[in-house]
Amino acid sequence: MAWDFETDPEFQQELDWVEEFVRTEVEPVDQVIEHAWNTRDPLRNKLIKPLQQKVRERRLWACHLGPELGGPGYGQLKLALLNEKLGRTHSGPVVFGCQAPDSGNAEILAHYGSDYLKKTYLEPLLENEIASCFSMTEPHGGSDPTGFRTTAVLDGDTWVINGEKWFSSHALFAEFLIVMAVTEPEAPRHRSMSMFVVPADAPGVERVRDVSVWGHEERVGTHQYLRYNDVRVPAENLLGERGEGFAVAQTRLGGGRIHHAMRTVGLVGQAFELMKRRAVSRTTKGERLADKQLVQEMIADSWIQLEQFRLLVLRTAWKIDKYNDYRTVRPDIAAVKAAMPQVLLDVASRAIQIHGSLGISKELPFGKWVMESFHMGLADGATEVHKVNLAKALLRRTQPDDGLFPPYILPTLSEQAHQRYADVIAESGTHE
Repeated sequence: MAWDFETDPEFQQELDWVEEFVRTEVEPVDQVIEHAWNTRDPLRNKLIKPLQQKVRERRLWACHLGPELGGPGYGQLKLALLNEKLGRTHSGPVVFGCQAPDSGNAEILAHYGSDYLKKTYLEPLLENEIASCFSMTEPHGGSDPTGFRTTAVLDGDTWVINGEKWFSSHALFAEFLIVMAVTEPEAPRHRSMSMFVVPADAPGVERVRDVSVWGHEERVGTHQYLRYNDVRVPAENLLGERGEGFAVAQTRLGGGRIHHAMRTVGLVGQAFELMKRRAVSRTTKGERLADKQLVQEMIADSWIQLEQFRLLVLRTAWKIDKYNDYRTVRPDIAAVKAAMPQVLLDVASRAIQIHGSLGISKELPFGKWVMESFHMGLADGATEVHKVNLAKALLRRTQPDDGLFPPYILPTLSEQAHQRYADVIAESGTHE
């Protein structure tokens, strides 16, 4: 699908249905359930499963997947347009079967899992019968995976895993964990690690503590600080080949990053809409807020940022579809990931300012969204890392200039132009 600033009418009808469905059916569920990812919550299941069935009947379930995995094969561009509708809600991605981290973990299992792993974990994960966890970050590792210390040693036909993992996403109710560990300590760092599927109830998986996030109103933190104490898993639980951990990780992280950005477009759009509504509804000193020039500047700046970001996301999604290779589009994905937190922070902050004391209260979600912008600046790699990677990619494509002065200085360009057009200048009688 090419997107030329207008969506094809057939898919636009689907998007219109999604927008109405999300507004009338999904958003009210957000006010009742605690966590849409918790497949063990009976209230959650009673409310979300019927909605998921409606999405399946509409053939909009798991749109990030190809037909071979039960998805419609829409591609990333259509998924971006769809995620804009889902991003302003908590439950929307789960209702449509494209939620993180499960969507990325499913991609890993589909690409690298054995038949046993696909049957045991991928199939129920795609049906949202279970939840999963991505257990990669370490307390001392941060944004540098080459410093990870968790190890996996092959002992006969089992791998023995030891180490600590911090902020393991949704480990609280996950049925399995995807764990990155050092298996080739003597190899170059980017060939030293492998990935494994670890059952969440495997002996030796120690839950040191639950980890909560500011702005997430939940009784118990859903992310966890985990310790792996001689955890044994079968040899077939290895994902891909030994030493391919970084390559396996990129399978999910490339998609995960752009999917986060797609949903953020919707979240920023929601903040922007509420900001505009407040501006035209509230008056002070005899004028609407909308008539104040500084408020108008906030509205204009927010719209410009949102539209710039949205177009960058859509173009990146289009390039992923075009090349069918996340690695080819890594600079674009890095740019999207780096821009995402700032756009959300700026627009949500302006929305707070326009709403005044109501904006900073817990009666509106803006404070949560401000905190979420910092979460986005860390999840799947820190913003600074992505900026560095983007700059390196751009500079690698740039050829250096020789000579004492750069060839683009104005005296040089003027001399070259005059030499090129010397005959024309002479014929015209023009003198310097």
